[in-house]
Amino acid sequence: MKRFLTSLALVAAACSAWAWPDKPVTLLVPFPPGGSTDLIARTLAPKLQEKLGGSFIVDNKGGATGTIGAGQVARSASDGYTLLVSSLGPYVIAPHLLAKVPYNALKDFDYISVAVQAPNVLVLPANSPYKSVAEVIAYQKANPQKMTFASSGNGSSDHLTAELFWQQTGTSGIHVPYKGGGPVMTDLLGGQVDASFMNINTAMPQIKAGKLKALAITSAQRSPLLPAVPTLEESGIKDANVYSWQAIAGPRGLPADIKAKLHAAIVAGLNDPLVKPKLLELGFEIVGSTPAQFTAYQAVEFARWKKLIEDRKISAD
Repeated sequence: MKRFLTSLALVAAACSAWAWPDKPVTLLVPFPPGGSTDLIARTLAPKLQEKLGGSFIVDNKGGATGTIGAGQVARSASDGYTLLVSSLGPYVIAPHLLAKVPYNALKDFDYISVAVQAPNVLVLPANSPYKSVAEVIAYQKANPQKMTFASSGNGSSDHLTAELFWQQTGTSGIHVPYKGGGPVMTDLLGGQVDASFMNINTAMPQIKAGKLKALAITSAQRSPLLPAVPTLEESGIKDANVYSWQAIAGPRGLPADIKAKLHAAIVAGLNDPLVKPKLLELGFEIVGSTPAQFTAYQAVEFARWKKLIEDRKISAD
């Protein structure tokens, strides 16, 4: 009898996965509408719907640097109907910045795919006297704790890139945290702050307009959008490659069949001829990693940012 019931359960699970999705799937974005993560979720939703059937709905649940929404997904049923679409913050940064987060970032999720990534760019106002990374480093060595670097908040990708830059160059500056990227841009253009490691998606319009100058990019290779801008490694700074990335995960225990369907649909959606060129134009690099690749990458990024945050004594306050 026990064997019969077990067989029935396996058949039921297989039928459920086969029928999925037969009700709306929620793509939970743990940030307010309008940012890069929200853009990726809203770009993918109709493509997933097109590839998989059913309906895919984007739901924004911001708060506590993305950890409230991430925690909600971690506590959801592992049936494929609630998925997390998030930047790296809740996955690999917030767990080290906050005293307590409502999930275990290494154990409570099934990682499906890193969808896209984008490097940061060291940008300064167009009228800044510094013309190269070497000049910025020289000034900081001669004038410790004088040059200001703005970021969209404590523990953000732009903040951690600046900390990594100072660590790798043996220099120091003043971190100026803002609440979001908008105020950073306003004060950078106005000359109230000296520099920022701004995400390429945010910086490109003002670079093109000639209002910001780009001195270096944090990617492994030069960006086709900024072919004249050297990488930090070309500028003599080792181990400082940084990408902001957006990825999709589900609660731990997703059925393998659903995970495989989602991954295939995400990769197809990202490479859709109507989608890919637009993402590339915005500065995103298509990744589309497999669940195994994302799981390995998550562990590496988690350890990397944990070490930097502890070494630099960075907090969320």
